Amino acid sequence: MSASQPLDVELERRFRRAQFLMSTPDHHKLPEDLGREVAFAGRSNAGKSSAINAITDQNGLARTSKTPGRTQQLVVFTLGETERLIDLPGYGYAKVPQDLKRDWHALIDNYVRERQSLSGMVVVSDIRHALTEFDQQMLAYCRARHLRCVLLLSKSDKLNRGPAMETRRKVLREIEEMGVLTEAVLFSAHSKAGLAEARRALAALLDQPAEQ
Repeated sequence: MSASQPLDVELERRFRRAQFLMSTPDHHKLPEDLGREVAFAGRSNAGKSSAINAITDQNGLARTSKTPGRTQQLVVFTLGETERLIDLPGYGYAKVPQDLKRDWHALIDNYVRERQSLSGMVVVSDIRHALTEFDQQMLAYCRARHLRCVLLLSKSDKLNRGPAMETRRKVLREIEEMGVLTEAVLFSAHSKAGLAEARRALAALLDQPAEQ
């Protein structure tokens, strides 16, 4: 057994404890702003809900749909008394009315700027379209808040290994130019590629103190 295997088993158990707590369209109605939480952000249809379900090993925890943009509120999952995962609204779905898009954008903006227990962010980006304008904006939020970030290059099973690695290198160069503290993980909820690495990166975000 490799040195990383016991840790990976421990992390799998840790994230399996995730439970749905609440959803709200108002960031002021979230649980008390204490402890640590990590937010999941991603453009509609990037595979954000599937990533959460894969990481927690719970197929029905985060709602998935063939219709993108289903997550329209802040969705809270607890890992314990002081740890939470926050599923942010998917953004950018073309068929959503513009006024609703503006509401989602304001909700995300206010949450990221004001939430003191936010200790990191996971940005889920479809590897075939990375980085989108939305991805870049979320990374800019992380830079402004001095938050560490993990970029999951999702649906990596849709590309051969060579093109996937080249896309990752390209994305890393873009991130470096932006000055964001992050790492990029080739990830697939379908094939489970990068799952252990994603769990380790998420645990590292949760285990560091939130920016005060």
